[in-house]
Amino acid sequence: MSQFSKDTICVQGGYTPGNGEPRQIPIVQSTTFKYATGDAMGALFDLKASGYFYSRLQNPTCDTVAKKICELEGGTAAMLTSSGQAASFYSIFNIASCGDHIVSSATIYGGTFNLFAVTMKRMGIEFTFVSPDATEEELNAAFRPNTKAVFGETIANPALTVLDIEKFARVAHAHGVPLIVDNTFATPVNCRPFEWGADIVTHSTTKYMDGHGAAVGGCIVDSGKFNWLAYPDKFPGLCTPDESYHGVTYAKDFGLEGAFITKATAQLMRDFGSVQSPQSAFLLNMGLESLHVRMARHCANAQAVAEFLQGHEKISWVVYPGLKNDKNHELAQKYLPNGSCGVISFGVKGGREAAGRLMEGLKIAAIETHVADARSCCLHPASTTHRQMSDEELLAAGVSADLIRLSCGLEGTNDLIADLAQALENL
Repeated sequence: MSQFSKDTICVQGGYTPGNGEPRQIPIVQSTTFKYATGDAMGALFDLKASGYFYSRLQNPTCDTVAKKICELEGGTAAMLTSSGQAASFYSIFNIASCGDHIVSSATIYGGTFNLFAVTMKRMGIEFTFVSPDATEEELNAAFRPNTKAVFGETIANPALTVLDIEKFARVAHAHGVPLIVDNTFATPVNCRPFEWGADIVTHSTTKYMDGHGAAVGGCIVDSGKFNWLAYPDKFPGLCTPDESYHGVTYAKDFGLEGAFITKATAQLMRDFGSVQSPQSAFLLNMGLESLHVRMARHCANAQAVAEFLQGHEKISWVVYPGLKNDKNHELAQKYLPNGSCGVISFGVKGGREAAGRLMEGLKIAAIETHVADARSCCLHPASTTHRQMSDEELLAAGVSADLIRLSCGLEGTNDLIADLAQALENL
C-alpha cells in the first residue's frame, strides 16, 4: 500500500483480506504449525521456503503488523520484538560482537544507555557517547577502525533533543557503517528517518504506536539501502556463510532488502527468543489504526501546555521542540514540520523537592514509568528511569535533577493546563 498516504496505511496497511476472510487481522495463537512431510519443514529450516514452524521465530499475526510498520516507515523488511529494549539490542548485536565499537548519541533513553554502557560492554562491545550537537569533526574523531554503527534517537527521551539525521548519516556513511535511529517519539507519522539517510529504524511500540498502555513491544525496520557487501570485512555476519544456518550468506541470498531482518530472525530471535506475542501484536495493530489521528492531538496538547509553562513564574525552564525559542526548533522544523511529540521536559523552581511536590499535586497526569499514552502521565527521570546514572552522565544525557517529563495525553487541553495551574499554585 506504499502508494497511499500514511493515514490510509495506518488503518489498512499490512493486511488485505481475501473474499470471505476476516476483516480484522486474525490472532494466530499457536506455538507450532503442521506440515505433511519432513522435507517441507526442512525447506523452512534451510530458509529455502517461506512459512512458519515455531512462533519463537516468527508468527503470522506478528508479521502482519510488522509489515504495516514497515510500510509506514518506507522500509523493505521489519520484525516485531518483545520490547523496545529488545529491538535496540538486536539492532546492534546483529552487526556487532565482542571486540567491536559503536558511536551513540549521549542523549538517549536511560534504559538504552544502561544497555549499551553496562550490559553490552560486558559482552565486549564498546560505546562512545557523543553530543547530538557535535560537529562533523567531533563525530569523526569518535570513530575507530572497529566501529560498526552509529545510534541515535529522532527525539531524545527525555532531553527532547532533535537528532540531525542527515549529519549523523553523512558521517556514518563516510566511515562505511549504518545509522540506526530510534523513532519512538516521532513515529513515522511525524518523521521517516529513511528519507533523511538513516539505514535502520527501531521503535518501542509500547509508546505511541500502541497508545493505550495495553501491550509491551518493539520493532526493527530495515531501509534495504545499506550496501553490506561493500564492506565484507566489517560485516562478516552478513557477508560470509552462516554455518549455524546451513552456510547461508544473508546479504547474497536475501539481497540488501532482506538480509538484515532475515539474519536478526534466523539468528537472534532463534537464540534469544524475544518474540512479541500474537495477542500483543493484535493490540498494537488496534493502536496503529488511530496513530495518525492521535499524534496530531498529542502534539497540539503538548504545544499549548509548553507555552503555558514557559510563561509561568514558578517554572525555571521548558524544553519542547515546538517552542520558537527552543534550541531544537530549527531542526524540528526541518525533520518534524507537522509536529514532534506529546512529551515536554521542564524544571520547577525549587529543584528536586519541588518537582516531586508538583507531580503529587496533579489530578490528571499520573506518576508512571511510562510515556506516550492516551492518558497523561509524568515522571522524575533522575530518581527513576535514569537513577543508575552518575551526575556527569545525567548532564551528558540532558537530564537535570529538577527535570519533570510530562507526557500530554488526549484529554482536554484546557483541563491539562488548569490542572498544572492548580498544582503550581499550591507549591
